[in-house]
Amino acid sequence: MVFKLNNQLLSRMAIGDGHGENSSYFDGWKAYDSDPYHHQNNPDGVIQMGLAENQLCFDKVEEWLKKNPAASICTPEGVAGFKDVAIFQDYHGLPQFRNAVAKFMGKVRGDRVSFDPDRIVMAGGATGAHETVAFCLADPGEALLVPTPYYPGFDRDLRWRTGVQLVPIECDSANNFKLRMEDLEAAYEMAKLNNIRVKGLLLTNPSNPLGTILDGDTLRNIAAFTNENNIHLICDEIYSATVFGKPDYVSIAEIVDEDRKSGRNVLNLDLIHIVYSLSKDMGFPGLRVGIVYSYNDVVVSCARKMSSFGLVSAQTQHMIGSMLSDAEFVEEFLGANRARLAERHGAFTGGLGRVGIRCLRSSNAGLFVWMDLRRLLKEQSVEAETALWRVIINEVKLNVSPGSSFHCSEPGWFRVCFANMDDETMEVALGRIRAFVAKHKEAMKPARKLCAQSSLKLSFSGRIYDEFIMSPRSPIPQSPLVRART
Repeated sequence: MVFKLNNQLLSRMAIGDGHGENSSYFDGWKAYDSDPYHHQNNPDGVIQMGLAENQLCFDKVEEWLKKNPAASICTPEGVAGFKDVAIFQDYHGLPQFRNAVAKFMGKVRGDRVSFDPDRIVMAGGATGAHETVAFCLADPGEALLVPTPYYPGFDRDLRWRTGVQLVPIECDSANNFKLRMEDLEAAYEMAKLNNIRVKGLLLTNPSNPLGTILDGDTLRNIAAFTNENNIHLICDEIYSATVFGKPDYVSIAEIVDEDRKSGRNVLNLDLIHIVYSLSKDMGFPGLRVGIVYSYNDVVVSCARKMSSFGLVSAQTQHMIGSMLSDAEFVEEFLGANRARLAERHGAFTGGLGRVGIRCLRSSNAGLFVWMDLRRLLKEQSVEAETALWRVIINEVKLNVSPGSSFHCSEPGWFRVCFANMDDETMEVALGRIRAFVAKHKEAMKPARKLCAQSSLKLSFSGRIYDEFIMSPRSPIPQSPLVRART
């Protein structure tokens, strides 16, 4: 006898779609999984360019592991430490691990600032770190402001289990998608008008998907704004070691240090928090090393208790602690990482440029480019962008991610990852793009025509915000102001 489970017996989370997988971002991954490219076994398969993974310096890591077998408790050289690592470990984390990660975070930022190991809190990757911070800072129905475009996984990481909402701050190409203070202020005031309690602002610096960084003055102004309005500032800095060109990267920790050293102490440090991981900077997403670093003692205490739901394994802590304690290795790795990212970025954007495809020029960080295909759209709409994306997935056989999946308000932008493949695969991908552009060259609109069409964005500008407010999953009452505008 076959029994069908009644959905009424399950939770709303189990039967809902709050995870956010109904997105072209995740659909692209599924297309790759069903037909993955291999240079010999499946040369016509889909090339994965939707994965922000850093594989350019694995040779450096492999060399270190061979020279330091005692760093693993699963080798003859390291087995003597097996018992001490395998038995119960406090969720504060191994001291060597916390000390090494704190030192590494300082080194990544040019040793311009130091981090307190006692404020290092473990989490299961940046995903777990973000959710932990959301649980600590906001209650269900309360919101965080987020500049667009932003990483699609935030809809899952910050919202799904916490009930916290994300309110977009719309940024556009006219300003290279840089966050402007007037846009931040407008989004905050609009949220208040709609009875949304904003608890904080989430920044990704360097940006995913833009590959840009925030300058010091902008960070100071943002910190002043969040401080004056008594809301939290959460800085996702997981790409901080991927900066490969000028200007230099500035961390929020440097703004905090600057405020302390000035003696003014105008910033309320209880409102400032950093999310970090080794997934992008070191290329270790499978090790699930996420970090919450907060200047707020209560948040540190609560996050540490919550970390028992997503600890980094003691074996991983042991190995990472050993590796990052090797100052010579860290120096060599960071230098090679910057150089190889710069070289790959130049090779890839150069290849695109030769067929008339431009990318966001202000990009100097990250594992991806923000590619401008607006000239290939039949019309300036999300529907036209989606249609183009389907052609790229199904015919060109490249998994790139459309801007709409990143909540971008301007159709035609795509995130393309370049650091998760070897040189040969990159050349194959560029060859496919060249063939595609050659086939559709006559349909490409002149760049000046795009400027004339910029007014089309006005009709699109409130769409993301309205979709958030009008969503049946949103606990926020529908404002008469929003209803009137739509």
